[in-house]
Amino acid sequence: MIPTALTGLGLIVVLVTLLWLLSLRLQDASIVDIFWGPGFVALNAAYALLTPDGAPARKLAATLLVSLWGIRLGVHLYLRNRRRSEDFRYRRWREQAGAPWWWQSYFKVFLLQGLLIWIIAFPLLAAQCSPASSGWTWIDSLAVGVWGIGFLFESIGDTQLSRFRSRPENRGRLLDRGLWRYTRHPNYFGDAVQWWGLFGLAAAVQAYWTVFSPLLMTWLLLRVSGVAMLERSLAVDKPGYAHYIATTSAFFPRPPRRIDGAGDRADTER
Repeated sequence: MIPTALTGLGLIVVLVTLLWLLSLRLQDASIVDIFWGPGFVALNAAYALLTPDGAPARKLAATLLVSLWGIRLGVHLYLRNRRRSEDFRYRRWREQAGAPWWWQSYFKVFLLQGLLIWIIAFPLLAAQCSPASSGWTWIDSLAVGVWGIGFLFESIGDTQLSRFRSRPENRGRLLDRGLWRYTRHPNYFGDAVQWWGLFGLAAAVQAYWTVFSPLLMTWLLLRVSGVAMLERSLAVDKPGYAHYIATTSAFFPRPPRRIDGAGDRADTER
């Protein structure tokens, strides 16, 4: 397993280096976000090819699930960002760094995300390397079911938000209907749940040590690049968002809280 993992690391370093060179030409480091999902797909494909003797059903499940997640996410982010300028996070870093940003971005953005992909993908490696003699278990079935719940939350949440944003009359308003009524971030919640499902495929062959993968992904979504970062700006920029925070769960879905005398909630785009 270790030689396969190191080969995967080499592949990811090559891919993010090529992406970094493209970002220099485009003057846009935020293209790394589009690569996030497809990066896992490419790494899993390499693991699948390098481990031809693994358990066929589990190998196929890991490949199908991560491919559906990664390709859908990559296409969604490409369609959302293709007419936009560089994301504000990377633009701020570019302005702060000045001239050295061209090489700093390789380490701060591209190599860092490549390493995160490699680390988080260890359940996929464990699933691809599972012994051919290990049959499909109830844990595998449960893992696929958990992944499916997460996929529905993420894909439906993204679709609802895209449709909401596409209507001019919703400009400056907050979406609090559909899945967004029960959690302020159904897409991030769904993303995390999918990785717990992918971990389940590794747990089915006793690779429990890969639990760091969904834990890390959940932490990143909650505390680093997802909920925490987004809400710092929304709480300031979006009218009615403070009330939305008071009534709606940040991550785990649940019925909204009622606040007597608060009036109707605003309907705001994020």
